[in-house]
Amino acid sequence: MLAQVLSEFKTRHQRLLDYFLMRYEFVRRLLPTDQPLSDERKLLIGAYFTHEYSLEAAALFNPSIVPHPDQTELPEGTMRFILSLRATGEGHISSITFRTGTIDGQGKIHMDTASRYVTTPDHIPPTSYNKSIFWHQLQELGLVDNISETILKTLGDNFTVAELMQEIQYLRRYAQHRNTEFDRTASRLVNLAKSNYEVIYLPEQPLTERVIFPNAPNESNGIEDARFVRFVEDDGVVTYVATYTAYDGRVTIPQLLETNDFLRFRICTLNGPEVQNKGMALFPRRIRGQYVMLSRQDAENLYLMYSDDLHFWHTKVPLLKPTYSWEFLQIGNCGSPIETEAGWLVLSHGVGPMRKYSIGAFLLDLEDPSRVIGRLTRPLLSPDELEREGYVPNVVYSCGSLVHAGILILPYAMSDTASSFATVPLADLLKAMEPLH
Repeated sequence: MLAQVLSEFKTRHQRLLDYFLMRYEFVRRLLPTDQPLSDERKLLIGAYFTHEYSLEAAALFNPSIVPHPDQTELPEGTMRFILSLRATGEGHISSITFRTGTIDGQGKIHMDTASRYVTTPDHIPPTSYNKSIFWHQLQELGLVDNISETILKTLGDNFTVAELMQEIQYLRRYAQHRNTEFDRTASRLVNLAKSNYEVIYLPEQPLTERVIFPNAPNESNGIEDARFVRFVEDDGVVTYVATYTAYDGRVTIPQLLETNDFLRFRICTLNGPEVQNKGMALFPRRIRGQYVMLSRQDAENLYLMYSDDLHFWHTKVPLLKPTYSWEFLQIGNCGSPIETEAGWLVLSHGVGPMRKYSIGAFLLDLEDPSRVIGRLTRPLLSPDELEREGYVPNVVYSCGSLVHAGILILPYAMSDTASSFATVPLADLLKAMEPLH
């Protein structure tokens, strides 16, 4: 049986035997015997608990583009980029996949050939949690009660997921905490802890083979719409940051992803009373010493948030509301603002009649981004006849753009099915905006 499995699948995957052995170790505790097994039996057991998943079978959409960390060995005027995409497969489970390419000085885009393989990363939970911060997160989520206090009070100032689960098991077994309310609170504490983790790839694994697949309980039904931005700290340190939506089948929760090299990804919860709904997008640098984020808490209008801590958001101010007929139902952002000499360029999405999505644009003051200083009165991009059919019809959507050589490079999804690019000279776009005072 093992020979048959290997003859059918070995050429379809890399390190397949290693993966079968890993899967065997995952289920080994369930074996009805402690007798030694042959390597062949271990591999076959691992194969029985493995199946292929086609990450991009249903859709490859909602792209976001950032400059690649490696800009070496390129012709003058050419930029290498990374494109992140929302990939959807069986069961409508979404993950993050990547593509790479280059843009030359005339705005011509070349996509690199993607690998046909996908590589599984190492999944690493944090070594420990700070109890004070964890308690703060529970308060923000409204999960503090007598049960959570009982569970946490005996843990140290820093604790691991294993210690948290051990304390829960102890209380359930010896302290007569055996009821639905206890189980519900305990599950929420464990889910919050497991929502913070890292995934790590090896340098020899090509970027197009790396996939960020749901790992945490709050992501069990998908990782949606990552908005990547190249964030530069005041001291010049560069971090690639993405906000995304975690979905467990019932509730959507904003999450944060950070990486310096696209090899090691740190994933954690966003916290605070204003961390709600979807579509958060971080500005690419601090403004007046604070982090700034676009948000849409009420599923209709755009807001601006400020914070001293990237992971906690407590206040918001209104920024923009639906104004034109093509965006009356809802307005949101299409990725992080782009810094230009004229101001912060923000691409927006608007929803109009028949749930038709269009992409618009507006301009914010560089020093005071709460001031809208320019706006397109008509859509920049709307779905044409070739883009209207798909999983979600009549939609064009993006999660992040960039400007290179004076040209706006706008990757966008067509009806939640496939993705393409649009380009427009930045000067023409700014000239077309109606000034606002």
